[in-house]
Amino acid sequence: MRETKRVKEIAAEGRLAVDTKELQGMLGCGRATACEIGLQAGARMQLGKRVLWNVEKVRAYLNRIAK
Repeated sequence: MRETKRVKEIAAEGRLAVDTKELQGMLGCGRATACEIGLQAGARMQLGKRVLWNVEKVRAYLNRIAK
């Protein structure tokens, strides 16, 4: 069986936005779940073809739903 690719945990301290791979690392989940959380948070920003996620919006959303 092949070894799964693990995304390194990435510290987003001081960063305003991250790409999808970095969002996955921050959240510790897969691409689909990271995108779903980012969309629910309203954190998606598209600049041309590039997609970035607003870190503050994701953090605020997670704090809001974690009770």
